[in-house]
Amino acid sequence: MAGLDSLSLFTGLGLSEQKARETLKNTALSAQLREAATQAQQTLGSTIDKATGTLLYGLASRLRDTRRLSFLVSYIASKKIHTEPQLSAALEYVRSHPLDPIDTVDFEQECGVGVIVTPEQIEEAVEAAINRHRPQLLVERYHFNMGLLMGEARAVLKWADGKMIKNEVDMQVLHLLGPKLEADLEKKPKVAKARLEETDRRTAKDVMENGETADQTLSLMEQLRGEALKFHKPGENYKTPGYVVTPHTMNLLKQHLEITGGQVRTRFPPEPNGILHIGHAKAINFNFGYAKANNGICFLRFDDTNPEKEEAKFFSAICDMVAWLGYTPYKVTYASDYFDQLYAWAVELIRRGLAYVCHQRVEELKGHNTLPSPWRDRPTEESLLLFEAMRKGKFSEGEATLRMKLVMEDGKMDPVAYRVKYIPHHRTGDKWCIYPTYDYTHCLCDSIEHITHSLCTKEFQARRSSYFWLCNALDIYCPVQWEYGRLNLHYAVVSKRKILQLVATGAVRDWDDPRLFTLTALRRRGFPPEAINSFCARVGVTVAQTTMEPHLLEACVRDVLNDTAPRAMAVLESLRVIITNFPAAKSLDIQVPNFPADETKGFHQVPFAPIVFIERTDFKEEPEPGFKRLAWGQPVGLRHTGYVIELQHVVKGPSGSVESLEVTCRRADAGEKPKAFIHWVSQPLMCEVRLYERLFQHKNPEDPTEVPGGFLSDLNLASLHVVEAALVDCSVALAKPFDKFQFERLGYFSVDPDSHQGKLVFNRTVTLKEDPGKV
Repeated sequence: MAGLDSLSLFTGLGLSEQKARETLKNTALSAQLREAATQAQQTLGSTIDKATGTLLYGLASRLRDTRRLSFLVSYIASKKIHTEPQLSAALEYVRSHPLDPIDTVDFEQECGVGVIVTPEQIEEAVEAAINRHRPQLLVERYHFNMGLLMGEARAVLKWADGKMIKNEVDMQVLHLLGPKLEADLEKKPKVAKARLEETDRRTAKDVMENGETADQTLSLMEQLRGEALKFHKPGENYKTPGYVVTPHTMNLLKQHLEITGGQVRTRFPPEPNGILHIGHAKAINFNFGYAKANNGICFLRFDDTNPEKEEAKFFSAICDMVAWLGYTPYKVTYASDYFDQLYAWAVELIRRGLAYVCHQRVEELKGHNTLPSPWRDRPTEESLLLFEAMRKGKFSEGEATLRMKLVMEDGKMDPVAYRVKYIPHHRTGDKWCIYPTYDYTHCLCDSIEHITHSLCTKEFQARRSSYFWLCNALDIYCPVQWEYGRLNLHYAVVSKRKILQLVATGAVRDWDDPRLFTLTALRRRGFPPEAINSFCARVGVTVAQTTMEPHLLEACVRDVLNDTAPRAMAVLESLRVIITNFPAAKSLDIQVPNFPADETKGFHQVPFAPIVFIERTDFKEEPEPGFKRLAWGQPVGLRHTGYVIELQHVVKGPSGSVESLEVTCRRADAGEKPKAFIHWVSQPLMCEVRLYERLFQHKNPEDPTEVPGGFLSDLNLASLHVVEAALVDCSVALAKPFDKFQFERLGYFSVDPDSHQGKLVFNRTVTLKEDPGKV
């Protein structure tokens, strides 16, 4: 009888029945494992999960000093030791420290207790290892020694879980190489070293590494068509690694194909509680672009399950930004469209014994090592009655939730499916006082809309198992979730909460302040949507999180505006110039090409009068060596006029500052060619010009090691300089908000919506050339 109890105990730890029987034959081992398991159960007060059971078995089979058993079991049961590397370090520590008492502070430090290795850190370490070996990987493909990648990642992250590293390596390699081909299954051929190195060099040239683009960047559509080769075909969900197949799967997939006709279906599912930012641009391009590249459709679905944070302006702004980037949704839907169906499915989950009403408070549910709910095993009928009571408003907020019976990848147990909120919904009014969570809603809405490829950022990888579990628990069509890397920028913050802080403190004006990296801000600054889409293409369809330099985005902007922004002339700090021998009795009309490199794109007309204005910096009384613009004895040409001016007299004010210049002019072809031609304006418009610099001083303003005082302490106080009396030639007089120009020699500028009758306002979009002072 005792043997049967031990067998049940050992299989409960995750051992196979054969392994458990083998263990029972070893009297010493079985006694130590039984003692370890019993102590762990007393500490946990519940059943032991498989991961903990594996560690307990490792402890019992390797521990020589039995005095330390209780000490080490307490660390394993409390999850302070939760990985194999930690257990190995702990066993080595007690072996090398046989004397009592154990220094717990030193022990915990040596064993990595409290050290948290995030999925992002694992992702970055694996990405770095892959980047180091990328050329060889692309050549050898699956013949490459993947253990090398895992070893290098482990060397950086000593306490990382080996299984998580392996899964990350498998995922990133799959995204890089795609599924195995027949050649990958063949025995590795011998390749001459010299030939291999030459191939490596050729391959490396065509690869994007470390956020920098290769010599040639594939268009987004080309990349996404290529990605289609790695993703499953519609209806072949079951071929995806990790996809859970049930007895109903094939029939559900058959019905799915009958509804969709084998069409690719994606969705972009933003929460309507903030403005989209540059990271969302990649998501929009990926979701809409993947559907477009593969002749499919993409839904714009608002995840409107949190009514307290949703505002009408966010709905319209999100629709505007999707359209601005050039995409049209197949259909605009809302999670709230499906509230009735979602509620019915929640009831069905309870009936199947897979969900229960819980009364633990919010603070008790935070974190990953939460105590199991004492209501987890309450009778089904009781949970059904209580859930109905929740719907009828008989519980206060926080007093009851509906929870699902599952454990997620990150260890979080029984995620919440419904919570009570007494807040009217923008679409359903007061019909509901319970609202579903993202974890519950997301996959079910995907199923309802028959999404084929649920594309989301990497942080949702930890929710993949709950995604599959929930669809299968209800026996409904289960889409496939694919993850890709987030896009971030240096010198930026994009979190909604932090942007609200910036607005509240007056650091920026609003969500569309041109110093921010929200899409509305970038549009206001003058960034063309084509440039943002091009930037996303240059970043590429990567599985790893990417943090890019802003100058790469700005380079894309210059590429577009160089071909699309007509030229004009503007003077920011003006100096009055009087031409004393002006060649005509009245002003002349000068024809200026809109695009000097291609005059077939037309001309605009500007007046040239006896009084012109030049940039104050284009004149020096005492020039330094190398100065080529206007000075004594050094004439300059006036762009587009065909005239050269030469200094005759400097007019100064009482303080000695230069107030104006008197010059003479001659035809440019009537003498020696000047060293420089400068821009000018005559009879100009007075405008306001806003010059922007980076909002933050450091690359990572949210990193406490880089900015100990927090991101608000890192503000660049010179991020905005307003020129209130800039002079711009009259060719821009009819410009409308968001019209774009290149002000010759100054940069690209866009008309701001603050403009009004009689006063244009321009935002500097980017300078003409990348600032060499920027990294």
